[in-house]
Amino acid sequence: MTSPARQRLLVTGGRGLLGNAVITKAVARGWQVRALQRHPSGVADGESVVDITGSITDPASIERAIEGCDAVIHLAARVGIEGRWSDFESVNVVGTEMVLDAARRAGVESFVHVSSPSVAHAGRALEGADAAPADPTTARGHYSRSKAMAEQLALATKGLPVVAIRPHLVWGPGDEQLVGRIVSRARSGRLFVIDGGRALIDTTYIDNAADAIVHALGRTASSKVQGRAFVISNGEPRPVREIVESIVRAAGVDTTLKSVPFAPAFAAGAVGEWWGSLTHTEPLVTRFLVEQLATAHWFDPRPSWDDLEWRPTIGLDEGMRRLAAHYQR
Repeated sequence: MTSPARQRLLVTGGRGLLGNAVITKAVARGWQVRALQRHPSGVADGESVVDITGSITDPASIERAIEGCDAVIHLAARVGIEGRWSDFESVNVVGTEMVLDAARRAGVESFVHVSSPSVAHAGRALEGADAAPADPTTARGHYSRSKAMAEQLALATKGLPVVAIRPHLVWGPGDEQLVGRIVSRARSGRLFVIDGGRALIDTTYIDNAADAIVHALGRTASSKVQGRAFVISNGEPRPVREIVESIVRAAGVDTTLKSVPFAPAFAAGAVGEWWGSLTHTEPLVTRFLVEQLATAHWFDPRPSWDDLEWRPTIGLDEGMRRLAAHYQR
């Protein structure tokens, strides 16, 4: 796709931090955007962005939204820890299959499937790792397993130029998932790291994640890119403690970061999951969270640099300065 000028782009799941950032980036590059989600996106302007209220589990909604579109960014997903497998499967697996089928029938020229590094994570440390194939049999939890199945469907779709983008730990001003939870726990004195927080991890500033996703639209026709998954990150691995302390400092919170040994934390995670399943609430700690805090996970950025032809523009330190400015406002 040589020029997006006046071309139509469907973004599913256009609400939230990443969805809004993707829409903003797409409009800046000349796309006319349709945002399909259950509630208004908050960025519709009647010209560059049009909201279409509906669900990716409803074929009629998908058909109405995708009609006349040249490209699709599929962001919509059920996220989180709590919930039944059938809930995750219906949205993340069946819903994705419906969007893919509709895109193929509509003759869409470019399809970017937004995935997650967790689709290929089995709990082991990842140091300079490649984007391994998605594996539902080893993925942790309903979300990761369902997203692994969805990515497999997307990359195996015939007759549709598809690329999967896996943004790694996206954060930035307004983030209520990673940043919001860290700050909330710091304020309540419940923030901790595992084994001193020494594990190296990489993250992705929101502007970089959105830029990579929109950039990928123009690369799906390339033989180096089509049918592949790319992990997107800032390419700046830092110790967990450093990242967490930087976020807390940016929010202006004064707290002492506790360190917990892995074994009791992992046991507490198992108990938390059990209690959460009984009370239908999100546990304070899970085994997956403990693994994430205790093991290194950072990826080789060269595939995204060389084959996807994309590089981040906002460094980690600059992102933290922007986060601090956000909290000051």
